[in-house]
Amino acid sequence: MHFVDAKGILTGSGGHYGMNIYRGCSHGCIYCDSRSKCYQFTHPFEDIEVKQNAPELLTAALRSKRKKCMIGTGSMSDPYMHCEEELRLTRRCLEIILEYGFGAAIQTKSDRILQDIDLLDEINKKAKCVVQITLTTYDDDLCRIIEPNVCNTKRRIEILEEMRKRGIPTVVWLSPILPFINDTEENIEMILKECVRVKVKGILCFGMGLTLREGDREYYYAALDRHFPGLKQRYIKTYGNAYELPSPNNDRLMRRFTAVCREHGILCTPEECFGYLHDLPEKYVQMSIFDCLQ
Repeated sequence: MHFVDAKGILTGSGGHYGMNIYRGCSHGCIYCDSRSKCYQFTHPFEDIEVKQNAPELLTAALRSKRKKCMIGTGSMSDPYMHCEEELRLTRRCLEIILEYGFGAAIQTKSDRILQDIDLLDEINKKAKCVVQITLTTYDDDLCRIIEPNVCNTKRRIEILEEMRKRGIPTVVWLSPILPFINDTEENIEMILKECVRVKVKGILCFGMGLTLREGDREYYYAALDRHFPGLKQRYIKTYGNAYELPSPNNDRLMRRFTAVCREHGILCTPEECFGYLHDLPEKYVQMSIFDCLQ
């Protein structure tokens, strides 16, 4: 872990902005796209870069904006990785978002987010808060291989339940789904069943498969060699050096995914989900307690 003074904290324009307080990650997910060379890391990925002046930058940025909007975090680096336990920079930034009346959309795999549920609740009452949780692998043993240094899927489902109790809407990232590993009907059905049960607002899925780029690909293939001997050769034979690696089961799994979502009123296209995540209406209606208990 090392500390830097960043020049800016918000990216984007118009109706929503994004921020990354940290660069790199300690969760060790074998498929992580953020390892790709195109992101030009100048330090080891596990040597977390901490933007120590993030709260000051965020205060200055939000103070200068006339119109309230959604502030997203977690797209590149998880805001609740291990160092947040000590540094609490994510919490400080949430306090600033609350103070200035903006909305928040937070993406994580970690149950450390529950430490800030009081703030998320207040943001959701004052503006709007959406918690996004990644679910890829229902089986705990397999989850520990694919996402080794973060809480498992069962615990993440408990996070979704706790958010529902507070009336905080949730969106699940069903991505990536790894060919020949977790691209099974059983895995997808179990995740969808839990999403329906805890009443998620939307599920983001970009197809059943994953993407690999230089940097990410090498790390992923090394993990396959360690945990799934022989599978790297199958990937190379099937996909070559392609960027997009769709599951052979994509069409069947996507039909089932769409059918379940439509049946239960869950947003399921990227356009629907991102539209919801980016929208901060002037008058936001929180989920009712009745809805949460159903």
